[in-house]
Amino acid sequence: MEIYKISQTENTPSIVLDHNKHLIEFEGDSRPENVQKFYLPVMEWLDNYDKYIYYLKDLNGNVSFEITCNFKFEYFNSSSAKYIMDMLIYLGKIAKKYALKLNVNWHYDSIDEDMLDAGKEFEKVLNIPFHYVEIV
Repeated sequence: MEIYKISQTENTPSIVLDHNKHLIEFEGDSRPENVQKFYLPVMEWLDNYDKYIYYLKDLNGNVSFEITCNFKFEYFNSSSAKYIMDMLIYLGKIAKKYALKLNVNWHYDSIDEDMLDAGKEFEKVLNIPFHYVEIV
């Protein structure tokens, strides 16, 4: 399994998917021209990550780490929101399957109530607790 990293552009966020640190991070704007093509490698990585975790289990089927997700979006369009939702659903299933703690850190600018509300809506719909990090 490889670490997946891409740099931020004007229309796409930077992404870090690190299986060694159990870190998933997005930062910037998400409004790619082809959202499916942009997020497909992320979904494939998550599928491989699920398989990777399977091999980290101890003899009792337990794992001893937490998954940390940092969402630092400045903006995302509705097409990206669907993929954000899909990623969180998948991560929630992984966390439940392996009895892992999933730490979702939702960063938002102190004057951007819409981004805070978006995080709260994801949290409500997915029933996954979020930690809100206000950027001042």
